[in-house]
Amino acid sequence: MRRRRVARGVLILLLLAVVAGNVAFWTVTVFDRLTRVAPDCGGGYPGQTPASYGRPAAADPYLMPDYEAVAFPSREPGLTISAWWVPGSSPDAPAVVLAHGLHECKRATTVLFPAGLLHANGFSVLIVDLRNQGASTVDTGRFAGGVGEARDILGAWDWLRAEQGLPAGRIGLFGVSLGAGASLIAAGQEPAVAAVWADSAFADLTEVLRHQIWGAEWPPFIVDLALTYGRSQGLEMTSPSPAEMIARMGSRPVAIVHGERDGSIPVGQAQHLISIHQAAGGQPVVWLVADTGHTRAMFRHPAEYESRLAIFFDEVLGG
Repeated sequence: MRRRRVARGVLILLLLAVVAGNVAFWTVTVFDRLTRVAPDCGGGYPGQTPASYGRPAAADPYLMPDYEAVAFPSREPGLTISAWWVPGSSPDAPAVVLAHGLHECKRATTVLFPAGLLHANGFSVLIVDLRNQGASTVDTGRFAGGVGEARDILGAWDWLRAEQGLPAGRIGLFGVSLGAGASLIAAGQEPAVAAVWADSAFADLTEVLRHQIWGAEWPPFIVDLALTYGRSQGLEMTSPSPAEMIARMGSRPVAIVHGERDGSIPVGQAQHLISIHQAAGGQPVVWLVADTGHTRAMFRHPAEYESRLAIFFDEVLGG
């Protein structure tokens, strides 16, 4: 009888060890899947530059032939950010920093096209590669949840202040997807940032990753384990969040653009950001676009996108 109990106990311990081993394996696997990025746009958008890129509007004014490759430090020591600088229609034109989405880079149409829209309306634009993507420094080979990328965007903001001599009130931030969340974090950390246009932003990264993992038929709790593992490796991806940082912006201007059929970052994330900004005393410019998916508003409605984008930054930064 005693031998039977001992054998049963050993079997239970073996089963627990197998379960724990499997959980550990999937935790590391999910962490790797969620965070690993490829430099140089992952091979996408070959040959695209401000002077030559695919765009939904055929008019040539959206091309930017007079661009310059520049580089500058991130606010995080040891990282160099690669960017394209395109001066505006006058030496003192206001400028907008544009930040791309996950697995993309400054060659992506989702930043080149809005840059072209802004430039056609007289603005200077600085289109950046976030860390570990494009031609910027590769340190971990992983994205940092918008937390680290915010410091790259602030490095671009610092460059405009120091090298171009622009006053803070003449510089805005534009972000799409990951870049949108990172831009909100950057503005929350730097009180002098004048305004943010956030297209398809997330409010809470953990919630978004749970949603995406569940869509991939993995249990959502594995995201929490993966993020805990990431913190144990020194990678903090979820704090501060865009939701926390938009509250710090107070009444500073924010535009929230989101497709109502976004399958990657649900529109509820945008609604959460809107309510937080309003509670902090802000009056966000809101455009929730019907029948539109993730980052697709600029392609489905290019003329309206241009009008809204130009009016927003013209009113905030001074045309």
